[in-house]
Amino acid sequence: MTPRHTNVVGDLALLIVDFAIAGTAAHSGQVHIGDTATDMARRGPDGYWRYVIDNPFGVASPPEQAAFPGSR
Repeated sequence: MTPRHTNVVGDLALLIVDFAIAGTAAHSGQVHIGDTATDMARRGPDGYWRYVIDNPFGVASPPEQAAFPGSR
């Protein structure tokens, strides 16, 4: 992950990052995903930052996924 922009106000941060993930899928095929993502983080009382919103695909449509039970 490479930060493109980081905007911090108090204990909230908006992150714009470029990312790349490479690996092997369960079916043994190679996987490479890369894009620009938008994320929000909040600093906790312990001083550590934690993701509040993780939007890995920005405005692009995410890859199709199987629905979770009870989801629409």
